[in-house]
Amino acid sequence: MSSFDVQRPIVELPDQDPDPDFSDDELVWTDAEKEQIEAWKAQYPEDQGAIMKVLWLAQEKFGYLPPEVIKFCGDTLDMTFSQAYGVATFYHQYYKEEKGTFVLDVCTCFTCQVCGGYDILHYLEEKLGIHAGETTDDGMFTLQEAECLGCCG
Repeated sequence: MSSFDVQRPIVELPDQDPDPDFSDDELVWTDAEKEQIEAWKAQYPEDQGAIMKVLWLAQEKFGYLPPEVIKFCGDTLDMTFSQAYGVATFYHQYYKEEKGTFVLDVCTCFTCQVCGGYDILHYLEEKLGIHAGETTDDGMFTLQEAECLGCCG
């Protein structure tokens, strides 16, 4: 087998959700949002360059990015679902499921482990009564483990 014959894993895209969280009637941009998107598109040689900003705008608008919202963002920029989904799932800060009002990201990369990252995580788990990856019953806090946030010093 040559280096060109490497088998790559197939990425599973989510199936069409029979019960989407948002209806087609809800998946619309306001005039102000459309204007902002047009300004972002003008900053790039190709419209697709604005995908990260459009995903962020959608997350602010809808709270998170289920498949139908990701598709909506892709359609806005003439991208396929798989292209938009690839960006949305690559970055940790795009939420694919509902989160609490406040999302607490605790870095547990090696440097932060040495500086007490897991101590902080376990302290918050105890205080909030949840584990990393969970949301409090009142929907206020989501606790997450994160890789480098670039905040240590």
